[in-house]
Amino acid sequence: MSNKSARLLVVDTPEQAETYRQALASLAACQLSFESTFTAAQKRLESESFEMLISAVEIEQPAGGPASVASGIKLVEQARRLDPSLSAILIADKLSVETATDSLRAGAGDYLARSSMPVELAASVQRLLNRRRIDAENKLLRRQVERPYSFDDIIGTCPAMQKVYETIRRVADSDVDVLIVGETGTGKELVARSIHRRSRRVDKPFVPVDCGAIPENLLESEFFGHERGAFTGAENRTIGLVEFADGGTFFLDELGELPLLLQAKLLRTLQERKIRRVGGRTEIDVDVRIVAATARDLEAMIEHQTFRRDLYYRINVVEINLPPLRERGDDLGLLAEHFARKHSREMGREIAGLSPEAYQVMSQYSWPGNVRELQNVMRRAIALTGGSLVGLDDLPDELVASAGRSGLDASAGYFELRDAHQAKFERQYLSELLQRHRGDIRLAAEEAKLPRGTLYRLMKNHGLDPAEFRVSNFAG
Repeated sequence: MSNKSARLLVVDTPEQAETYRQALASLAACQLSFESTFTAAQKRLESESFEMLISAVEIEQPAGGPASVASGIKLVEQARRLDPSLSAILIADKLSVETATDSLRAGAGDYLARSSMPVELAASVQRLLNRRRIDAENKLLRRQVERPYSFDDIIGTCPAMQKVYETIRRVADSDVDVLIVGETGTGKELVARSIHRRSRRVDKPFVPVDCGAIPENLLESEFFGHERGAFTGAENRTIGLVEFADGGTFFLDELGELPLLLQAKLLRTLQERKIRRVGGRTEIDVDVRIVAATARDLEAMIEHQTFRRDLYYRINVVEINLPPLRERGDDLGLLAEHFARKHSREMGREIAGLSPEAYQVMSQYSWPGNVRELQNVMRRAIALTGGSLVGLDDLPDELVASAGRSGLDASAGYFELRDAHQAKFERQYLSELLQRHRGDIRLAAEEAKLPRGTLYRLMKNHGLDPAEFRVSNFAG
């Protein structure tokens, strides 16, 4: 947990309370609670959640007062049986090797002399809270569902993607909740991560959860955590994903898969920014930004009463629509080349890119799986190709067949189809090349890595005049 929300239970005589407050003044955001007996402290630990226990090894009871039933060492043992992630510091009037050994065996993270406590306690608390945070992060990583796709940056220059980038720039630094809408495989998590990286929360956790990948009976516990004994098998207190995201961004992928009961609990969290662990009795404040994503039509789900209208309007403060790959024009080529380079490096291959025929066939394909499908196709092609370019033979048969049916007469022979694909590719490629360089032949030839004479010949074959591109660009 961050220092902002860390709860510390201090067990010592009432006269020592002010000493602890002064020693921890630099960590003023920590919430300090005090108990003066081990018995009272044990009851607090059984009913409430704390991030750290600070206890004297022994406490002198006033004359006639109740005798302590356990030392501080015993209290640490009992507390860590309730919550193995609980950090603990023991304070001794006099240091001894024997007591230090017993303290560490009980699970204490540090053992300090009372005389040095005013100087050393704050640093010790900070160090143990940081260690707890790192341990929780490592545990979270092991719990995350592995994603079937990954690439470093969002790639694309088409107008629809430029609009996406502009929306990210405008909303990232605010704290508004965001809904990302797009078909499966369009890169919704990449957009969510981009929002987080550009926000003030960048140094806090980004916690993604796939709502469709967690069994329904475990969703509430995964989201909100649970107390020890909350249900069969709950042997320890567990922090939920929402609580772990405190201070950062909570990314709900496949929001439309949430069952109605959990939709109601999520709505309450969004409205009040509080959670209650399963089996818990106290509410916990959380400061999280919600970014959600879905490939489903939530408005249609609302009409069928499978998605809450109030949750939809609460989470859809800003909506970002990701276009499917088939509507992104030449982004297909940019992405294909990116994946070719990436997977070539991974496999130790030297692949320059796509052949014109392969690119033309791919440009005719509808890409129902979008960018994710394209990455898988390129990974397969790089593994199979025997040349320096990915060719038609390296593409899946069903892709080639589907592209042929969508763009050309299926009764045509192989060479006719190939020539038609190549001619269409050449004209489209040259037109886009001249458009980018405003008809400048020198720059266009450099990008295409072609002699100027060859470029002029290809332009003549397709009836392209560079002057038209200069006029059209200046006119625009």
